[in-house]
Amino acid sequence: MTSLLIRNARIAHPDGSAFDGDVLCEAGRIARIESSITAKTDEAIDANGLLLLPGVIDPQVHFREPGKEYKEDLASGSRAAVKGGVTSFLEMPNTDPPTTTQAALDDKLRRAASRSVANFGFFIGATADNLDELNRATPTCGIKIFMGASTGSLLVDKPEDLERIFAGGTRLIAVHAENEARIRARQAQFAGRHDHAVHSDIRDAECARKATELALSFSKKYRRRLHILHLSTREEADLLRRDKPAWVTAEVIPNHLLLNLADYAKHGTRVQMNPPIRAQEDNTVLWRALHDGVIDFIATDHAPHTLAEKARPYPESPSGMPGVETSLPLLLTEMAAGRCTLDEIQKWMCWGPAVAYGIPNKGKILDGWDADLTLVDMNTRKTVRDEDMFTKVRWSPFHGRDLTGWPIYTIVNGRVVFEQGRIREGIFGKPLRFEQ
Repeated sequence: MTSLLIRNARIAHPDGSAFDGDVLCEAGRIARIESSITAKTDEAIDANGLLLLPGVIDPQVHFREPGKEYKEDLASGSRAAVKGGVTSFLEMPNTDPPTTTQAALDDKLRRAASRSVANFGFFIGATADNLDELNRATPTCGIKIFMGASTGSLLVDKPEDLERIFAGGTRLIAVHAENEARIRARQAQFAGRHDHAVHSDIRDAECARKATELALSFSKKYRRRLHILHLSTREEADLLRRDKPAWVTAEVIPNHLLLNLADYAKHGTRVQMNPPIRAQEDNTVLWRALHDGVIDFIATDHAPHTLAEKARPYPESPSGMPGVETSLPLLLTEMAAGRCTLDEIQKWMCWGPAVAYGIPNKGKILDGWDADLTLVDMNTRKTVRDEDMFTKVRWSPFHGRDLTGWPIYTIVNGRVVFEQGRIREGIFGKPLRFEQ
């Protein structure tokens, strides 16, 4: 039995309060939380006042394995995750081959079990003709539908195919909501422009609103559990504010909260993603929707490409950017500036995703809960630098930004995985359970 004692921490309570104390972890669980604990353990950490948070659950990453391991793999992606205080991740199906069958899902689970330092779960990807696989494949956190912004079999944009999936089961459906027909029409309309900012004109707010509205209509018709990935526009937020059934959830990513159209001039291709960054007004509305509960939690859509690939002229430059190792420091920096609170951080990044995907015993620092934790330094500001990134592609869209709240230790299943800038040897992650 592995045991760990964390002494002298500033412990975050789920209600947003914090108190000084010790945490004893045994056999992967939180065994005791007290003001002072004396116990003989395999390891002890003197937190010296660092803030102890539940480990972050990132419910949307692309770790590129199998097929594009030169950009990222389950080993490098999970190491980048724990560096950022992320102890569990849900990974997307657009790999090569795509995760559309039980065999492909089993392959990913085997790969992760042999090399992931964080806990892991995987989506099953929808095609126009794999309904039986979508409903039978296990274990999976849910079905991913690309309504736009994909190629090959993973693009499901015809309403009749979408309706058949919504009507044909009970499992959670997560949608990338962009309207493919409008994207194609606007690609032709803007074909003469090759600046990266045109990406936001092609994939405009109407592309997102139309797709979100369609998914919502099918969800309501069949009372089907729906999750809207990376909500990016004020139009979508307003739509959900008016009409959001209890079985619908939505997420936002830091890029859509903290970047906007002005960033194309400074960062160019680095901030090209799907759905694209929007206007500053969208930032404001998305923050308000997050505070009000219209948006439920935060993901990253970590989607790495090499800088050489990103440097290609538009539209050959791929969309997507890394994010898994900066999301927590970004939000803690906003908390330090008064934009959000400690209880909101925990809801948005820890237990909120766990509730949405039915992941038991994760996301709160409570007796008996899983010992997935991170100790962060709220008193030191550090600059995001490309060369410090653990992701294989070694860059960040937030390069040059000063942040606070960087993890100093990350603990997965009661074992220290990341400490003061380095990853320990070993495989620490376990497959997540889903109780939906």
